Amino acid sequence: MILSPALSTAWPSGLAVLAYLAASAWPQPAQADRPDAARPVWMVLGLGWLAQAVAIVLDALVLGGPEPGGRFGFAPALSVTVWLVLAVYALESRRLDLVVVRRVLAALGAVVVALAWIFPGQTHPLGGSPWAPLHWLLGFASYGLFGTALLHAGLLQHAERQMRTRPVSGQVPAPRPIGQALGMPLLRLEALTLRFVAAGFVMLSLTLLLGAAFANPWRWDHKTVFSVLSWLVFATLLVGRARFGWRGSQAIRWLVAGSLLLLLAYVGSRFVMEVLLHRPATV
Repeated sequence: MILSPALSTAWPSGLAVLAYLAASAWPQPAQADRPDAARPVWMVLGLGWLAQAVAIVLDALVLGGPEPGGRFGFAPALSVTVWLVLAVYALESRRLDLVVVRRVLAALGAVVVALAWIFPGQTHPLGGSPWAPLHWLLGFASYGLFGTALLHAGLLQHAERQMRTRPVSGQVPAPRPIGQALGMPLLRLEALTLRFVAAGFVMLSLTLLLGAAFANPWRWDHKTVFSVLSWLVFATLLVGRARFGWRGSQAIRWLVAGSLLLLLAYVGSRFVMEVLLHRPATV
C-alpha cells in the first residue's frame, strides 16, 4: 500500500518541486561569462533547496504521536542524498558551474522530493536505542558523501574527455592551462573525489559500528549484507589508491560498484519491502 503524503510537507514539497523544475528548464543566459548572469537561476535553485530542507525536517519528525520517533524510507533517503549533493555543488559552483550538471541535479531534486512526498516511509519510535538517531544521521551522511564523490567522478571524466577532444577543423581552441579543465586542475579534482570517498567511508564505518553495537538482535539481512559488501569495496578502493596508485577509470569503477551496493543496502531493500512487497521494514 502506498503511504499517503503527510499534509505538513505538502507546501514545502510542492514549492521545492516547482522551483527545481524551473531551475532545470531555465534557459542558459546569453552572456554566460558575466558573474551575475546565472544569479537568477541560482536564487530559484536555492529556494528549492531550502524548501526541500523544510520538507525533510517535517517529514522526518513525527509530530503529535504518542511517543517521539522518526519516519524514514527509501525515498527520504534519496531526498537527503540529493539535497547534500546539491549543497556541495552550490559551494563549488564558481569553479564547477556547468549548465548541464545544474539542470540534471535540479531535475533529480524535483523527482526525489516528489518521491519522498508520495512514499514518506514508516514511523520508527525512539523507544529503543538512544543511539538510533545518530545511526540514521551517519548513514544518510555517508549516502550524501558518496553521492558527491560520484558527482565529482562524473565531472572528472567529463573534463578528461573535454581535454582529449580535438577542435573542429578551422576552429581555434580556447587557451587552457596544461592539465586543467572546468576551472580546476584534474589532479586536484581527482584528489577531491577521493577525499569525499574517504569521508563517506568513515561515516559508513561508524554507521556499521553503531548498528553492530546496539542492534538487538543482530541480523544478517539484505541491508546488512549489502552494506558490508559496499564497505569492503570502498576499503579496497582506498587501499588500492594508497598502495598501488589507482586512479582514473579504475578508481571510478570501484567507486561506482561500491555506491551501487550501498544503494541496494538501504534504498533498494526499502523499496522492495515498502513498494513491491508492502511489508514493514526494520530500521
